[in-house]
Amino acid sequence: MTGNDVAAADFYGTPDGLETFLPDEAATINLGRQLAAALRQGGSVHLHGNLGAGKTTLVRALLCELGHDGPVRSPTYALVETYDIHGLAVYHLDLYRTADPDELEFIGLRDWLRPGNLILIEWPERAAGYLPAPGLRIDLAHADNGRRVRLSGPLAAGLSLPDAW
Repeated sequence: MTGNDVAAADFYGTPDGLETFLPDEAATINLGRQLAAALRQGGSVHLHGNLGAGKTTLVRALLCELGHDGPVRSPTYALVETYDIHGLAVYHLDLYRTADPDELEFIGLRDWLRPGNLILIEWPERAAGYLPAPGLRIDLAHADNGRRVRLSGPLAAGLSLPDAW
């Protein structure tokens, strides 16, 4: 099975949201593309998962689907990469190297957390207690030579996925 074979029926509802298996990188890319439609007006997304789980791959696909045509760098060392995509301000943060949540105050995160901006945060648990609850939480985990993904939060409830990826 390839990522293009993943069907919406493979997503199943749980008390915590929607879950499915992503068999390969193509499936992760397709998920990112599908999520773009729900995030065109902005929002807050928290991406959880171990190193190499596919968080940046998913973000790269999402940004490209929104209309970004340049490179998408992992913000691991820069902490934040910013984009202006057709008037949508996008902030992609990687908090893996954050030692203290107060660093987020210094870079101005509170100023970015407003309606109409899209905030994509990898490793949000590094800023526990500082960040508001996300509109969409994405949990990615290695599983059976692929990834298990869970989508939860208010935006997950309204997601409409296509019949086929």
